Parts: sequence; C-alpha cells; structure tokens
Amino acid sequence: MKLGKILSYIAVVSIATVGLQAGTSKMDFAKVFEKECQGCHGPIHQGGVGSDLRPKALKKKSREFLAETVLNGRENTAMPAWNSTFSKDDASGMVDWLMDWKNTVELKLDFDEVHKSWTKLADRKALAKKYPKAADVKDVRDITFATERDASLVDFIDSTTGKVLSRHKAGFAVHVTVTNKKDPRYAYSISRSGKLTMFDIAAPGQPALATVQVGQESRGLAVSPDGKYVMAGNYNPGGAVLCDAHTLEPLKVYDTSRVIDTDGQIGPSRVAYIADTPYGPYFSFALKDAGHVYVVDYSKPDFPIVGDIPNIGKVLHDAFLNENKGEDYGRYVQVASQGSDLMGIVDQKTMKLAAKVYTGKKSKPHPGQGSSWFNKKMGKQLNATQSMNFGQVVVWDSPSWKIVKKIKTAGGGLFVGTGEDTPWIWSDCVLGKPANYNKVYLINKETLETDRIIEVGKKQGKLIDAKTGKVLQTWDATQHEKVAVNEKAFGKEKILPMPAKVGAAVKNPVQPRLLHAEPANHGKWTMISEWTTGRIGIYESETGKFVKYIENLTTPTFTYSVEHRQHVPGA
Repeated sequence: MKLGKILSYIAVVSIATVGLQAGTSKMDFAKVFEKECQGCHGPIHQGGVGSDLRPKALKKKSREFLAETVLNGRENTAMPAWNSTFSKDDASGMVDWLMDWKNTVELKLDFDEVHKSWTKLADRKALAKKYPKAADVKDVRDITFATERDASLVDFIDSTTGKVLSRHKAGFAVHVTVTNKKDPRYAYSISRSGKLTMFDIAAPGQPALATVQVGQESRGLAVSPDGKYVMAGNYNPGGAVLCDAHTLEPLKVYDTSRVIDTDGQIGPSRVAYIADTPYGPYFSFALKDAGHVYVVDYSKPDFPIVGDIPNIGKVLHDAFLNENKGEDYGRYVQVASQGSDLMGIVDQKTMKLAAKVYTGKKSKPHPGQGSSWFNKKMGKQLNATQSMNFGQVVVWDSPSWKIVKKIKTAGGGLFVGTGEDTPWIWSDCVLGKPANYNKVYLINKETLETDRIIEVGKKQGKLIDAKTGKVLQTWDATQHEKVAVNEKAFGKEKILPMPAKVGAAVKNPVQPRLLHAEPANHGKWTMISEWTTGRIGIYESETGKFVKYIENLTTPTFTYSVEHRQHVPGA
C-alpha cells in the first residue's frame, strides 16, 4: 500500500475513533497523542522513554489511576502533569482512547515514496558563486542553530552577538540540526514530523535549498565527514534514509519494519541515534526496539550494512563517540539502553560490543550530546551521561569502561555537555520537580565535584557557589510577553521575522525550565534554553556568569553551535 494512501486511512480511522471515545471532551486524542505523547511512548504506543501504552499493557491498570497519571504526571520520570491543558473529561477520554486503540499507523519505509517528496527550493551553486563568504556573519562557524519546538521553527543565531539572523519553518519540533564539517556553509535539520531540510547558512537569510519527507516521525541525523552524504532516522516508518549531502536527493532506504528484537520476536523497530565517525567511512544507527546497532559503509557500492551488533539492551536511544586521541579517536559508539540501564560500547573496528557500562538501577541514561574529556588529574579520558529518572550524572573512563563516579544533582536531566573552553560539564535538571528544574549544575571536569549552580527564578537569576552557598551573581530574570509577528515569503519558503522589541513584563511569571547547555562563539559563551519562558540564556563558559537573554522565542529546546560541533566526533 502506498504511503499516501496509508496516511489517508490513518486519518479516517483516527477521526472515527475519536468520535466514538470523546464523550463530553472535544479533544482530538489522536492529534494530541501524535504531537505531545508519541515522542516518548512511540507511534504504535510500544513505549521507550515512556511506558508501553498498548491496550494489553494498560488493562493491568485501573482507568482512574491512568487518568490521574495524565493529569498529575509521574515524579522522577519524563511524564509531565497535563492538568493545565487537560480537563478531567479530557484525561478520561484519552485513557478510553488508549485502551481501545487499534494499530493502524505501522508503516513500511518505501524508497519511491520518499524520493517523490524531494523538493528543490533554491539554486545551491548559484548562491555559492554569488556569496563565496558568509554574508550575515564574519564566519559561518559563528552561527548557532536553535529549535523553537512548538512553533516548528529552526533559528540561526550570530553567537558573537546573540542576534537572531533568521527563523525558518522546518517541520514540527525540529529535533536535530547538524552541519557539513567538510563544507560548514551547509546545514541540515530533521523534524519530528519527518521533514529533512538543507540550508545555505553563508547566504543572506540562510535560505533552505531543498527538503525531503523521509518519514512520518523522525529523530536522528548525521553527515559524513567527507561531506558527501547525510543520513536521517525514522521512528515511523521505522528505518533510515541516506541522501546526497549536496542536493538532498534520496539514495537508499534501510527499512526496519521487520527485525528480530532482544526477545527473539520479529517486529518493527524505530531508529534512534545516527552518528558519523572520523574513524572510518561509517554511519551507525540504533534499532531502538530491537536492541541492535547497524553500521553502514558509505564508501562501498550500494552503501551496505557491514556491521550488525545485537543484544546491546532494551530501548536504545541516543549516543555519542569517544574522544580518545590517536588512532582510537571516534572508534567507539557509546549508546544508551534505557530499558536495561546501561551504556553499550560498540567497537567500530571489530564490529562487536566491547562493553556494557551499567549506570544504576532505573537510571535510564540519556546522554543527549554526551560529554567526553581528558582528565589531567587521573590521566584518563572520561565520559558522562545524564540519568533521566533521578538527579545523577554517571562518569566512566575509556577504554577500560569502568565507572569512575556518580555525581548527584537536583533532579533527572536530559543533557550533559562540555567543551574545551569551559572547566565544567553542564548538567540540566529538566525532568526534576518544578522546584529544581530551573537549575543547571556546573561539575568540575578535574575534581568531579559540583562547583557552581545556575538557578533562574521567576524574577531573578542566581549563580551560586555550590560548596559555600554564596551567591556570586544575580540578574534580572523578568519574563516578557512574546511580540507577535506574521509569516512572510522568502524565496520558496515561509519564514518568521524576529521582533526588534521586547514585550511587556509578564504579570504571572512561570517557573523557568532549563535544558541543553551548548558551548558557542568559539567557547566564550554557553547557551541554555528556557523551555517555559520562551528565551535562551547566554552565560560565560569560563565563569558561568550570566550575559544576556535572547527573547521572543516559543518553547526553545536544542541549540547546536557550528564552531563547537566542528571539533566533536559524530556531532
């Protein structure tokens, strides 16, 4: 069956199901689930970061308990409270819809359907000829990408000034934006809605050059170090898509709709992380539900899978590469298994599993971009991940793969990042309680002790000495209303201009929710997103001191610095 026909059928079934289950609620449960829940619970409700929500699993629980969970969330997990947007009838209706749900959304990746969606938006060669150097900044490496999740935008920011250069419609919840390390004027974004977009960030306004719809729901993205290929990964239809990095033309699909999982069963698997590596001509990607990692050799005809590493663990998610200097640089893929509470170490030389680093019972590791650095005191390369379920950063060495320390923070986090120009790894607490998710811990890379804590309140921000409790800096954290702007045409695109002014002060400010610290501007600054307040905070990388805010954003999440990512393998 064609992808378009299947999607039409899904829409009809979803509408019919909603009508049957709505009761007094007017909520479109299928639409809400796809937007808000699918990322953690999966397109066929099989779970992952979140619980298995298929009818067979839900029958073990009472409807009252499930509705209460929807409204009030679950402590120390990624499940938030929805009582601000869901009524009691909405919550009950959602539970009814889930308990009676039929699987109509399981698709198979089809090359012809993907290729049909490939669209050219601008002339790449003409732009490169007209603008041989960066037009809006001194160097394209000064640009940082930012995601405005609920506004379906990817932004390009001059990280020497904090000025937003342009904001592009790039699909719902842009999940990853990466740069071509061979030619960093080209950038690529993948949205959760399956839209892959290529940009020329050297040309004025950073225009989109091409797009392709690689799936219905997507996550991972990587570019080969030789600059020739880009690969995107899908949750649904399960699989990965290899494209030409200069045109975005699809070249091959890797379907994972029928693979063997860790229990020996055959079924579909989502594709989680995708990583390139300087170690060899490889892309690797995780079969989230099957517990495998595949390695593709893009230097060979037809881009074959040359490695299949099974039995890593259940619910594979994100990954990062080791940064050991010398011939082992980028050799090991360190992949999170959230269903087995471990980091699996995949050796791309032997194409085997080198080790399992157990992060602790119910720890659910989530490294995000991960952290890898050389500890001079120990004389070892160290690596770190967050734990989602409770406040803990786990540190291990390589290549012995032994736990060095577990460092306590104020709550479960999603991201732990560092860079050469900061003395710390920066750890968020975004999954902690509201009293703590406004904090970022600055952990010393040498002593492995928390030195400083950034804490942003509803009206005031603080930089705190973690050992003495002394406040080292305060700043005005007044929240401002977003200034409304209208879309405008930009070539064949629709973009959203950046307002020049700040709105009125918010009368009833919310608790800031901080996440994803990213080094930018050649390491001088680090950017931290504030999900709930609609802004990005800029901090000094060396001191942790607050510099200023970028305002007027909608649910900012990830930031990616071209300069920083040029030097991180697989980033």
